[in-house]
Amino acid sequence: MPGSSTSRAGRSRYRRSSTAAASALAFTAAAVGLWTGLGGSSSAASGVPTPDHVVVVVMENHAYGQVIGSSSAPYINSLKTGGASLTASYAETHPSQPNYYALFSGSTQGVTDDSCVTPGFSSAANLGSELLDAGRTWASYNESLPSEGDTTCSSGDYAQKHNPWFGFSNVPTSSAKTFDDFPTDYSTLPDVSFVTPDLCSDMHDCSVSTGDTWIKNNLGAYATWASTHNSLLVITFDEDNRLSGNRIPTVLYGQPVTAGSTSSTTYDHYDLLRTLEDSQGLTSHAGNAASASDITGIWAS
Repeated sequence: MPGSSTSRAGRSRYRRSSTAAASALAFTAAAVGLWTGLGGSSSAASGVPTPDHVVVVVMENHAYGQVIGSSSAPYINSLKTGGASLTASYAETHPSQPNYYALFSGSTQGVTDDSCVTPGFSSAANLGSELLDAGRTWASYNESLPSEGDTTCSSGDYAQKHNPWFGFSNVPTSSAKTFDDFPTDYSTLPDVSFVTPDLCSDMHDCSVSTGDTWIKNNLGAYATWASTHNSLLVITFDEDNRLSGNRIPTVLYGQPVTAGSTSSTTYDHYDLLRTLEDSQGLTSHAGNAASASDITGIWAS
C-alpha cells in the first residue's frame, strides 16, 4: 500500500540508491564552501535554489485528489498552475503529530499519537536548531497561539500537536510567534519560517474551501511578493484522509520555481526537509533527511 512505512521505505531505497553517489559529491562540494547562496538565481551545489525567504504552511488531513483539481480550492490550484506540484508526495504515518516531527526533524522522535508532549523533551537536531547553529534565522507563526512561546496544550482552535518546535530543547520557545506577528514587510521574514493555521483554518475541523480562502487571505500577498523576490511558498499537508495511501498535496510557488511544472517522483516529508536544509546551504541533515533526496525537476534555471 503506497502509504505504508514499509512500501515507502522500499520506494525510497530504490530511488535513493541511484542518486547516492551524485548526492555525496554535491554535498561534499557544499561543505567546502562552493554554495553561493547570495540570492538571485544562485543555487546550492545540490542544484536546489537558494531562496532569500522560505515560508512553509502545513495543512491537515486531506488527500491529493481532495485538493488538487478541486473546485473547493481555487487559490491553491492557481498556485499550482503558476508554480509546481508534486504528484507523488506522501506523508509518513498516522495520526497528525508524528508527521509534523518527521517534517521538522527527520524523525517522529518516538511520538505515536496526538497527545501533548512535554516541552523540550528532545535535544535531537531539527531544522530550527540547524538554521540557528549555522547563523541563519528561523521562526514559526502560529494562528490562535495565546502568546509568543506559549507551550500550552490547547486553547480554543489552537493545538500544540501541530507545533513540533516546542518538543525540542535546542529551539527557543520565543521563536514560536503568534500569526499576528507575521510581517507585512516580507523582506524582514526569517530565512525559513513555518506557518501553522489553527484547527479550522488548516482544514482539520473546517472545509477545504475555508482553508483555501485562509491561505489566499493571509499568505496570498506573500506569494505574489515571492514571485519577484527570489522567495518560496510551500504548501503541504501533514497526512491524507486515511483513504488514499497517505498521498498528499504539495505545491511550491515563487520565483525559484518553473511555472506549471510537476514532478511525479515519489517524495515524502524527509525529502522536503532535506530540500529545505540544502536550500539554506546547511551541511548537516536531521534524522532521515540524511538519506533523503532533494526535490528536483521543478526549479527555474
